[in-house]
Amino acid sequence: MLINETLLGEVKQWRQHIHSQPELGFKEFKTSSFIVDKLKSFGIEVHQGLGGTGVVGILKNGSGPTIGIRADIDALPIKEQNDIEHKSTHENCMHACGHDGHTSVLLGTAKYLSQHKNFSGTIYFIFQPAEEVLGGAKAMIDDGLFDKFPMDAVYGLHNWPGLPVGEIAVNNGPMMASFDTFEITLTGKGTHAAMPHLGADPIAAGAALITNIQSIVSRRISPLKSGVISVTQMNSGDTTNVIPDYAILKGTVRSFDMDVRQSMQDMLTEMVTVLPPLYGVTGEMDYHIRYPVTTNDSQAYLEIKEAATNALGADKVNTDVEPSMASEDFSFMSQEVKGAYFWLGVDGSSPSKPLHNAAYDFNDDAIETGIKVWVSLVESQLPKMFA
Repeated sequence: MLINETLLGEVKQWRQHIHSQPELGFKEFKTSSFIVDKLKSFGIEVHQGLGGTGVVGILKNGSGPTIGIRADIDALPIKEQNDIEHKSTHENCMHACGHDGHTSVLLGTAKYLSQHKNFSGTIYFIFQPAEEVLGGAKAMIDDGLFDKFPMDAVYGLHNWPGLPVGEIAVNNGPMMASFDTFEITLTGKGTHAAMPHLGADPIAAGAALITNIQSIVSRRISPLKSGVISVTQMNSGDTTNVIPDYAILKGTVRSFDMDVRQSMQDMLTEMVTVLPPLYGVTGEMDYHIRYPVTTNDSQAYLEIKEAATNALGADKVNTDVEPSMASEDFSFMSQEVKGAYFWLGVDGSSPSKPLHNAAYDFNDDAIETGIKVWVSLVESQLPKMFA
């Protein structure tokens, strides 16, 4: 399969334009407009406003199966540290996760397929808002994504530092972990720091709780299972000579197994209830279920694997890789219909910066690989019908 240099040059320009104009979740108004304008210029039917700022492009070519391909379009609240021409022009907002690359690759795929149409069926190009924490995939589903646009299968990708350009990785099973958040409020009794015996110290209780929370995974979950609980914030007090009335702990819970996920929630709830009273402090927790495990359907996995093998060669397709404890709201989509999700390599001659790093910039050399895999998938799953 040959992707011409003219198209690749266009996609690179789109990617860098989107990078320079990042927008946060559910506020991707300019990004959505850019996507709509491009899709319409390709002659593709467009549906706007699904899930707020979501866009669905519809490309039909005769009868046949119906599939969806998804890209996320939002950025992160990070101040960019790159010194590049297409650096973010929006203060404290940047595409530090490569969604600009995902969006541009899908636009390039849409243009290629609109011109060649070597398939029979219907493709839905799904441009999803608010992947970062806010659950834009669920918002699109709740707004009727799969009711308005029934699909036999849905697919997604994410660029992946640590994997070379020109390669992909896909698993038969989990790719990304579940993701939940918690907020623990510890309420004690404030007092002078010189007289701690007259109060009840929520900071001491919080320190003990942080330490003991780690025993949930290390001592109460089977070592053959995976899970991680991270306390990422502790906020308390206003001055140095006062023991405060309260402390707030926040963090995340992640796993690849739904039973482990539930067990960690139950044990965390138990610990918040039982441990703080030993310090004369009460504990309450708000626990929020966020993203499910991103798990590939076995058939959809084979479809991605075979399409990528045809497009890139078997030596460029990595399978049975270690899944990531990071999370993805594509998981909501693949819970609704058969789905699979793969990683797109972005490491060039030197390693890529990590995702969510202020110096991250999607490697444009990965654009061709992404388009090739998507086109190969479409042409294999929606084979051209000949009379």
